[in-house]
Amino acid sequence: MRGPERRRIARELADRHGGVVSRAMLRSAGIERRHVAYEVRSERWVVHGDVTVAVHTRPLSREESLWRAVWEVGPAVTAIDGVTALGLAGLKHYDDPAIHCSVVHTARVTWPSGVTAHKVVRRVPAEVLQTGIPRTRPAVAAVRAAHWAVSDRQAALILLMTAQQGLASPEELLRTTKRLRGRRRRAFVKNVVRDIALGVQSLGELDFAHLCRERGLPEPDRQVVVHTDRGRVYLDVRWRNGLVVEIDGVQHRRALAVSTDNLRTNALVLKGDRALRIDLVGLRVFTDDFMAQVAQGHAQLESAAA
Repeated sequence: MRGPERRRIARELADRHGGVVSRAMLRSAGIERRHVAYEVRSERWVVHGDVTVAVHTRPLSREESLWRAVWEVGPAVTAIDGVTALGLAGLKHYDDPAIHCSVVHTARVTWPSGVTAHKVVRRVPAEVLQTGIPRTRPAVAAVRAAHWAVSDRQAALILLMTAQQGLASPEELLRTTKRLRGRRRRAFVKNVVRDIALGVQSLGELDFAHLCRERGLPEPDRQVVVHTDRGRVYLDVRWRNGLVVEIDGVQHRRALAVSTDNLRTNALVLKGDRALRIDLVGLRVFTDDFMAQVAQGHAQLESAAA
């Protein structure tokens, strides 16, 4: 095979993967190792590891780097996972330049530079999407990313953004937590996903009243009905001094829910109550900060009534 023909075939193969090709693909097209070595010496191609060949000399793009990660680890055993897989699924406004890959813990692999390695106990059925770059489905990727996160705050953010951006439904996340067992923050991840999926229905498990008792606050009334100019309003938490706490699940950020919530809160304020809004996931992550505001609001109303 002459050089121009060899390079044309290699470019066609590489164009399907952003500009890189594996040695196995080249061999299947009749391009041998010695041909690759010749193109590299001629400064037309560059090798990036044992398997990956770029048919250009520029730095690898993000897409090319992801293909390289899969090929170098082994396409039969690895997949792009975690927040990297979520990025491929369309996650926005979350920046993590690392390339996260997972393999089953029994696989013996060599991890290339630039790849963040994760070993998982097992793959769940059909978790890997084979169209395009091999990657885990969004619900699996989100739950694993939460377990791999550096903090509870980051874990909650990943799960919440996945649901809010429609990459995986809250119900899918809930089902996935029952199939995947991470090594870190198991209870936290399950509770956050339950909060996202069930909203204020899971308030009983969070036990807001217990949080109040811990801070010396009297136990509030729950699911209180009050009458405003907008009709009957059902409140999550209310004290008799007029302090109201509304605890919002993820559903309160959809469509016109924000507007209706604001109208309801304004109606309560005009009636004379003082209303505090807390998102349910935030109450998990910033418990002390939110409860400090609750205590402060309660103290001010008690002082004003004295």
